[in-house]
Amino acid sequence: MNKQKSAKAARTRNNILVHILLAILAAIWVFPVLWVIMTSFRAEKGSYVSTFFPKSFTLDNYVKLFTDTSILNFPKMFTNTLIIAIFSCLLSTFFLLSAAFCLSRMRFRMRKPYMNMAMILGLFPGFMSMVAVYFILKAVGLTEGNLIRLALILCYSGGSALSFQIAKGFFDTTPFAIDEAALLDGCTRWQIFTKITLPLSKPIVIYTILTSFISPWVDFIFAKVICRANADQYTVAIGLWKMLEKEYIDNWYTCFAAGAVLISIPIALLFLKLQKYYVNGMSGAVKG
Repeated sequence: MNKQKSAKAARTRNNILVHILLAILAAIWVFPVLWVIMTSFRAEKGSYVSTFFPKSFTLDNYVKLFTDTSILNFPKMFTNTLIIAIFSCLLSTFFLLSAAFCLSRMRFRMRKPYMNMAMILGLFPGFMSMVAVYFILKAVGLTEGNLIRLALILCYSGGSALSFQIAKGFFDTTPFAIDEAALLDGCTRWQIFTKITLPLSKPIVIYTILTSFISPWVDFIFAKVICRANADQYTVAIGLWKMLEKEYIDNWYTCFAAGAVLISIPIALLFLKLQKYYVNGMSGAVKG
C-alpha cells in the first residue's frame, strides 16, 4: 500500500513539473505573438518605446495600411501575394500529387534513381539556385512588369514535385488491390488517380494544399530577388521588410505589426479549419 501511495505521489509530482514546464514554454511561445498584436494597436509611433504595454490603443495603424498608399501600397502587395499564392498552390498541388502517385503506384525505369536524386537535391536549400533562376527568367523576359507574377508562380511551383516523399508515403498505404480492380473494370490510370486515389486521400490533399499555399505566402528571398525595384509587384513579405528600413521605420513600425497580424489571419484560419486533415495526412505518411 505504501509503495502504491509513493508511486502515485511520484507520478503526481512528475505531472506537476511537466505541466509547469509546458506552461513556461507556452508563455515563451505566445509572448512574441502577444507583443506584435499589442504593438499593432499602439498609438505611439516609432520602434523605440520605454514600456512593453502601449500607453494608448488605436485602430489607426490598420486604417493607414489600406488608406496611405503614397509610399507603401499594402493593398496592392496583398493582392499580388494572394494571386501568386493561389496559382502556385494549384500548380504545386497538381505537380506534387501527380509525381507522388506515379512513384507510388507505377514501376518504370529510373524510378529509384529519380527518388534518390530528389532526396539528395532536397538536402540543399532552394535559395542556392536563385541567381541562376533569376538570369534564366531574365533571358526569357519574365523579370519586368506584370510578368514578374508569372515568374514567381513558376519559381514556386516548378520544383514542387521534388517534395513528393510525404504524399508518396500516404499513397503507399492505399491497397494496390483497389487499383487492380479498377484496371480490370476498364479504368485508365488518370481515372484511378482522380476518381479513386484522390477521394481516398483527402488528408494528404489538404496537407499539400496548405503547404503549397503557405510557401509563396511567406517567402521573401525569391520574391525580393525577382521583384528588385518593381514596387508595384511587391509581395507582403517585401512590403513588411520595407517598413523596417530606416527611412520608413519611424512612421511605419506600428503598421508593420498590423500588417504582420493581418497576413497571419488567413493561415491561422486555414490551420484551425483543416487541422484534422493536416494531422491525418502527416500520420498516414509516417505510417506508410
